[in-house]
Amino acid sequence: MQVKKLKTILTAVAINNIIGDINKEISGLAYDSRKVKKDDLFFCINGFKADGHAFALKAQEAGATAVVVERTLPKVTITQIVVNNTREAMAKIASAFFDYPTRKLKLIGITGTNGKTTTSYMIESVMSAAGYKTGMLGTVEYRIGSEKIPVDRTTPESLDLQEFFARMVDAGVDAAVIEVSSHAIDLLRVEACEFDVVVFTNLSRDHLDYHGTIEEYFEVKKRIFDKRSCAPKQAVGKATNRNASRGPHQVINIDDEYGRKLIQRGEGKQLRYSLKDKTEVYASGIMLRADGSAVKIHTGSGTVDVDLKMPGLYNISNALAAAGVSIALGIDLEKIKVGLERLGSVPGRFERVDTGQEFTVIVDYAHTPDSLEKVLSAARQLTEGRLITLFGCGGDRDKGKRPMMGRIAAELSDHVIITSDNPRSEDPREIIMEIKNGIEENLLRRCEIEADRRNAIAMALEGAQKDDFVVIAGKGHEQGQEIAGEKIPFDDVQIAKELLGGMVKWSR
Repeated sequence: MQVKKLKTILTAVAINNIIGDINKEISGLAYDSRKVKKDDLFFCINGFKADGHAFALKAQEAGATAVVVERTLPKVTITQIVVNNTREAMAKIASAFFDYPTRKLKLIGITGTNGKTTTSYMIESVMSAAGYKTGMLGTVEYRIGSEKIPVDRTTPESLDLQEFFARMVDAGVDAAVIEVSSHAIDLLRVEACEFDVVVFTNLSRDHLDYHGTIEEYFEVKKRIFDKRSCAPKQAVGKATNRNASRGPHQVINIDDEYGRKLIQRGEGKQLRYSLKDKTEVYASGIMLRADGSAVKIHTGSGTVDVDLKMPGLYNISNALAAAGVSIALGIDLEKIKVGLERLGSVPGRFERVDTGQEFTVIVDYAHTPDSLEKVLSAARQLTEGRLITLFGCGGDRDKGKRPMMGRIAAELSDHVIITSDNPRSEDPREIIMEIKNGIEENLLRRCEIEADRRNAIAMALEGAQKDDFVVIAGKGHEQGQEIAGEKIPFDDVQIAKELLGGMVKWSR
């Protein structure tokens, strides 16, 4: 159990006022009053649904020694530390409490709308091939060495994040890869992380229900590339910040217009990668196959031939990103080749479902206009028959992308089945109608509607013929479906396997 002097860990953050004694010992940190234990430090966070200040008394009753607040709470009798922003304070205090764990790791952060998960797996595979013991935090799984931990969100809350990093250090991990969502940047979850490399994959429409505009979405994303935000404001004791003077390496996709905007800023040590232009890391000799692709990767350190087990041009772009990170960290070309070629499929990313049928079935997480277009374009290149697409859109999220995805699916597919995804609190049929509104009238004949996702998958599979290509898009690796506030078990891959095995039939 960690025990720290409150006074010591408070040196990591700017404080407006202190009410009470800070010469106390803290044995834990919490931001959920239901999880407070004796002698914990409790953070009053302003959340989306509730204000943590309303739970300070409950934390006090549970045994908290002190609270971090943005305003003085008259009824609270334990020590109060008043700061400007409790989220920022929590990130920095958590890092101090756990002895600045990211200083002891090679830390790679990946941000962008699409490609984060596959790129993180590629980087982790190369790092492992280079002899690092690795950890990973992302959309599909959290992993500390070989230990797998259930995922709560793509990027954990800052307190949980620093604890994960501390556990990695204790387990002998020396390199960690983390997917960094725009929410995580905006909510300061990675505020105290000291990155060695940050990656930008691309940016397209997503999360506009949160950000409002794509310009604001980009403004949030680019904060992680500000070298000043990747260094702690104050060093403690003998610990030194290796990134303070130079900032992290930046590996940026210049095939993307927002990647080019990042490059134009010219801040930090930048390394560009491209499928189109000869730059620091680029590709040539591309050969696409149904079971993967071959590519020659050019770097400032030389050239290497790589045979990827994952199909699609966009996965070659992801491989270039992984190669760029590896070059920035000084990993040699042979290890890059071994790591990239060693990796098979990534859960829910162009994942094949094969039970011996005469047509191809893949499950993919594509849930944005850009990702759906890329997946369907890749599938179109690989199929000798018809392209059958099944997809839906999530409820309580950006409604503007629904007609856009309908148009893309109808234009690129021979047959489309529009169904539910995670409708959450919305009526799935209303979501489907909004998708349908984006489809030109002459293409509606290609489309069919089935709100029940299980039945929709059955329809797609039963309608497929020899050499057809079926894309089941939207949920990918997810193990559940959120309907009317309830999460029910639902796995696209498992359901497709069952249906292909003849275990389940659909009914109108």
